[in-house]
Amino acid sequence: MQNKRKERIGVVISDKQEKTVVVQGETIAQHPVYKKYIKRRRKYYAHNEKGAKLGNKVRIIETRPLSKLKRWRIVEIL
Repeated sequence: MQNKRKERIGVVISDKQEKTVVVQGETIAQHPVYKKYIKRRRKYYAHNEKGAKLGNKVRIIETRPLSKLKRWRIVEIL
């Protein structure tokens, strides 16, 4: 059985680089003591062959290291 690659959905928060976009992913986690739900945000550097622009909602998939920080690529623009 093959490993399924990780997929995330997020919003493009920067498209200033040539073939790279910064995607902000958001997850909801419960606080271990207080049980309140907290939004956790993380930035992913993704390879942009699809032409995603600032503010687009995108689906990204994990891939081999493409540069120092870039380990994701855009699958589709939602």
